[in-house]
Order: sequence, then structure tokens, then C-alpha cells
Amino acid sequence: MENQTVHLTSEHTSLIVRCTPFAEILYWGKRLSQFSAQDLISLSRAVPNGRIDVDAPVNLSADSGRGSFGNPGVEGHRDGLDWSPVFNTTDVRHHGNQLTITTEDPIAGLQFRSELHLDASGVLQARNALTNLKPGTYQLTRLAVTLPLPERAAEVMAFHGRWIKEFQPHRTLLDHGGVIQENRRGKTSSEHFPAMMIGHPGFGEEQGEVWGMHLGWSGNHRLRADIKTDGRRVVQAEVLYFPGEQRLEEGETLETPWLYASYSASGLNRMSQQFHRFVREQILRFPVEKPRPVHLNTWEGIYFDHDPGYIMQMATESAALGVERFIIDDGWFRGRDHDRAALGDWYLDEKKYPNGLKPVIDHVKKLGMEFGIWVEPEMINPDSDLYRAHPDWLLALPGYQQPSGRHQFVLDLNNPQVFDYLVERMSWLLGEHDVDYVKWDMNREIVQPGHEGRAALTSQTQQFYRLLDVLGGRFPHIEFESCASGGGRIDFEVLKRSHRFWTSDNNDALERQKIQRGMSYFFPPEVMGSHIGNKLCHATSRQHSIAFRGLTALFGHMGIELDPVKEGEAERAGFAKYTRLHQQLRPLLHSGDVYRVDSHDDSMLINGVVSDSGDRAVFLVSQLAMPTWSLPGTLRVPGLNPDARYRVTVLDEPELLAGGGSGHTMRVQPAWLHESPVLSGEWLANAGLTLPVMDPESALLLGFEEIR
Repeated sequence: MENQTVHLTSEHTSLIVRCTPFAEILYWGKRLSQFSAQDLISLSRAVPNGRIDVDAPVNLSADSGRGSFGNPGVEGHRDGLDWSPVFNTTDVRHHGNQLTITTEDPIAGLQFRSELHLDASGVLQARNALTNLKPGTYQLTRLAVTLPLPERAAEVMAFHGRWIKEFQPHRTLLDHGGVIQENRRGKTSSEHFPAMMIGHPGFGEEQGEVWGMHLGWSGNHRLRADIKTDGRRVVQAEVLYFPGEQRLEEGETLETPWLYASYSASGLNRMSQQFHRFVREQILRFPVEKPRPVHLNTWEGIYFDHDPGYIMQMATESAALGVERFIIDDGWFRGRDHDRAALGDWYLDEKKYPNGLKPVIDHVKKLGMEFGIWVEPEMINPDSDLYRAHPDWLLALPGYQQPSGRHQFVLDLNNPQVFDYLVERMSWLLGEHDVDYVKWDMNREIVQPGHEGRAALTSQTQQFYRLLDVLGGRFPHIEFESCASGGGRIDFEVLKRSHRFWTSDNNDALERQKIQRGMSYFFPPEVMGSHIGNKLCHATSRQHSIAFRGLTALFGHMGIELDPVKEGEAERAGFAKYTRLHQQLRPLLHSGDVYRVDSHDDSMLINGVVSDSGDRAVFLVSQLAMPTWSLPGTLRVPGLNPDARYRVTVLDEPELLAGGGSGHTMRVQPAWLHESPVLSGEWLANAGLTLPVMDPESALLLGFEEIR
């Protein structure tokens, strides 16, 4: 096969791939306006002394048999044989910005196929597939997606976290060795979101080269960034398989999940904007194109204390606050009076709802709101009728005492009886009631995920996808939320089957500022559930003003988490105010480009959204703690048209600043603050606005509108 090179391009990115004699990415970076295959002579590598005598490429299969001595892309064997394959190209398919390269090793009897799609958004999609070509079982241990990076990619930014403290970023210099991030908890996890950003040291929101990657998979995973001893950088992403979990018979194929990657020469903002555009155009599929409805969820208002008459009062008060979707959370089904019983018994609790759910749903609908309901289908309590009847339905290993988690076990979705039972009960709930929305929870980490004695977590994850696919096919008008204890199952693959994420069970506005910022690197605001909680936060017992809570929840898919019947007039007025403000700004927030602004003071976070045309923008300045400096500096506003002029308006401000008053640490406010000046986009981007000195845990909302 003659040498073949393919150049894939988007608005800001070029990807150059050598397809023969093996598949190797030669360039991935800033868009090239001119390219010729003859240019590649400049990239021919030296062969250093003291090593093997030929060049060792990092090809897409990362063959160890070529002497690369890194982590191979395939690990497995056939009863101890065929364990070090070397793949050479047998077929190349190139259509537009889609490239499929098939390689084979006839000795090992294996075929390795790589798919690369460079979307118009700038997001690269990559996945691999392995096929067993000859008789005998091939026992597969690993199958990874491998991408090379240039030597200047030397700093890693990734995420750590836990329940009620998700999406916490950290940075590590990539000097020698590598950085490995693993999740073995059975779902995407709050601990290690499957993503990494790697770039030039010191890259920020607005500057520096950066390559961002996200593995679209809702189970166990590993991401790693390595420096080889020759200085080359490599990133890998893969599903983590349990022993014996992947066995390929002759003719069988296993595919990796998609790895999504975004290159930016202009910092993290452009990386995020490309991911957001990709999500909006290629992943999100709403049943109906409409504004994202403001939620009220009953959980923090009533917990398990369900009384239909009182719930209807809550609905009435919710509608008065501007709520557009009313959701009954946990506690509606038979025997569910606390979190220690009844999961699995998906029948209406007729003691709580003697007249059924219909009167409540009808009342909600008459108020002009949509109706939603909570479920957790994958789980079962040992204190349940279902467990007493079918203790063998657990995802577990026989003979071991399965530890409970949150008083519950996991149902084995690989068992056809379990799968059919859940389809039947969910079809009853969604088919016999006028439901618009399902909040789908998953509150347990998975231990010893066994089906008939064999490891079965990968297939459990795939069966979860199938369950959502079946229900989505039966009820295409219903939207689904991926909840999972808040933050536990957030990724691109589950988003193909859902329409919103519950970002965190923590509604503390101070904590939410950083959680939501972390999530914003990969997900647009309209899928990020962000609720105004009670003044006394149920997760932290911290208290914040309604203004700080309301403004923090503004830049997402807004909701309310409380009992509106019991709230005082001042709080109710605040909830109504920020609901209206969100609805006013929602068209911009849910369609524009997200910008995070670099700040010289870690006590301050600044983020905003600019419309596609650049004619409108809104930015939030949040003072999280005491300022480091006596003056907070200036806000330089990105994303505006430099030649246009904008009216600057204060949309909301801390109470102490209202009417020109002073804060505790400020005697005189900046003169522009209440003058609504008209300034050029160029001036705002380069000179900016001097900021007021604000108290901790307060925020300032600014609007920018082009004057024509």
C-alpha cells in the first residue's frame, strides 16, 4: 500500500495522520493554512544511540512490539500466545473530516481499527476497536485510545473530588514519568471525572496552548499522561476491565468508548467553547426545543413526608414564584418512609396517595407547570418486597457478603428478568401518568460486580444505557436527568440519553461556585442543574444571602430546592426575583459562549456568557473570601466586538453597594458603577472596569449591550 497522509481541519485545528505503513498522528495543533505531504520530511526523527537501531513510533495502537517501551494500546493473550501484536495498515477510508484506518497482525490473528472524526466545532472524536480474526478465545486485558502530544505540553490539569465536593481542579507538572487518574467505583464518579487538560506550563483561562480530553464512559476508567524517556508526551484513555471480563471469540469485536479532545491556542476558554458547541450540536437531543424550565424539587422541602394536599400547596406557591417544572422527589412509592427500605418496590404508596398521583399531577398541570418524578431503578434495599422475593437478583459474587451502601444493593441489569421487571415498572409509572420529566438517581458505589460468577461491570454499564434507550424510545416526550448523588454520573455518553445533570447534592453557594466552574470546562450551562437552596444549607449548615444564592444558581439550568409554603415573604420575594432574572437572561445563558476570566486574586471568581454575535454579554464577579489586596483590580471583558460600543449596566449587586453606599472595606465606589457608561469593546477588553471592594460571599452581576 502506497504512503498516504490525511489532513483533517476545523476552524482552529489541524490534525495530520500518516496512515501507512501504520497509523500515526504526526501533528495536532493550530490550524495550518498550507500543508503538503512533502513538508513531513521536517518531522523525520533521529535515532539515538544506546537504544534499538530503528525509529520507534507512537502509533495509534501504541505497539510495544515496535520498541516504543510505553504503555501499549492493546494487552491480552490467547492462552499465553499472541500477547505482543504489531499492526500494519490494510485499509484506509477517508471522507471529509472522518478517517478510519484498519490495521492487522496476521500472526496474532488480530485486527485493530481506529476512527478519527474532527468535528466542525474543533472537537476530535477518537475510538479504537479490536477484532479476533482466528479460532480460539482472545483474553483481552486492556484496549486504550492513545494520542501523542508535543514536548511543550508539560502541565496537567485534572479533577478530584467526593460527594458534595465535586469537580475540584488540581495541576501537576509533567516532568518525568506520568500522571495516572483511575476510577473504580462503578460509575463515572464524583472522585475522578474522566478528563484531563494538558498544555504549555502556566496555561490559563485566556492564554496558552491546551489539549483537553474527556472519555465518554459511565463506568470504571483510567486516564494517563506520560513522558517517555526520549521526551515525547502521550495521553491514553481506557475502560478498566476486571479479570476475565473481555473474551473475544473468533469474529467478535470490542470497541472503546469515544475519547473527545479539543485543542486550543487561546487557553481553556476556547477549549470549553468548542466542547460546548459540540455538545449542543452533536450530543444533546431535547424532545422539544424550548427554554429550559425552572425547577422546584421537593427533596429539601419535605424529604419523605408526602401528603398530597400539602404537596399541592407547594405546587401553588411554586407557580407563584415563577417555577415552570414541579418535581416530586424520593418517598412516593410503597413503604418508602426513610432511606433504609422499599427501593425496588416501584408501586405507588396508596397510604400516602389514596387517590393516586393523578390529582397532584392534574393540579400541577393546571398551574401551567410540567410534572417530574424521582426514581432509582438500579438499586434495591434489603428491606423490600423485591429483595425478599428475589435475593438472587443482586449484582454480586455468590458466597460473599456484599457490603451495603446507603442501605442498598445493586440490581443485576444483565439478568433478563431484572431488566424486564424494571422496564415494566418504569413503563407503568411513565405510561399511566402524565410525566414530563424523570430524575434518575444512582446512589451507590459498586463492589464485586458479578453476573453468574463473572465480572460484569462493563456489561452492567451497557445494560444501563440500553435501559435508558428502551424507555427513551417508548416515551420520547420525557426528559431524563442523570442525578447519581449529584455529580456521580456526568459524562458525554450518558448525556446522549439524558438532558440535564444534577451537579452536586451540595447547594451551598460558596461551594457551588467552584463546583460549577469545574463542570463548565466540558458542559454548557443548560445541562448544569443549579438550584437556589435554603438559607441554612442542608449540606454544610452555612448561611448565605438570597442574592449570593440566586446569582450563583443563575449560570446554569436553574431550580429551587425548598418548601415554598414555609418560607417568609423576604425569601419568597428573593426566589421570585432571581427566577425572573434567570428567565430574562436564559436565551443568552443557554446559547452563548462561556468565558472564565483569569484573576490575580484567588478569592475572586469571574465568569460570563457572550452571545454568538457579541452584541450582548453578562458577567458575574463573585467575591468568595476576604480580598488578598486592598484594591481588587480591573475586569477586562473578553469576547466583545472591539469596534462596537456597549452600555454597561449593573444588573444585580450586593446590598451594601446599592444606591452608591459603601462596603465594609470600601469608602468610595468606582465612579462608573451607577453611571451606565458606554464604552468600546476594545477598551473593555484591554483597559477594563475597576472593580468595587466587596464583602466575602457576595456577587456583582454586570450586563453589556451593544449600542447601534
